Amino acid sequence: MFNSGSTHHGRSLAGAFALITFIMCPYPAEPHEAPTGWRYPYACCSDRDCRTVSDAAVTEGPEGYLIKVTGEVLPYTDRRVRNSPDGVFHWCSMAGQENSRTICLFVPPRAF
Repeated sequence: MFNSGSTHHGRSLAGAFALITFIMCPYPAEPHEAPTGWRYPYACCSDRDCRTVSDAAVTEGPEGYLIKVTGEVLPYTDRRVRNSPDGVFHWCSMAGQENSRTICLFVPPRAF
């Protein structure tokens, strides 16, 4: 036979754990969506860091993609460079800020 006190104690611990998890992880584990409906990978966005950017914000050069606002150049072989499912640029930066480093860059197919 189970002691009803231990069951109550177990529920209290589960509730406390859920509350701590909510406080420590205020963002859901699911990645957010691009405007066209595909999901940014959680590793790139932490549910807040990605957004669509204009073609003018990123240019292709001989060494890679230049993020104009930060001056960063991401080589074409950089693991942060990914294919854009909707054919437009998406930029993911630390905390979603304009002056922070790039986490991921989703690029449309390259011109030949």
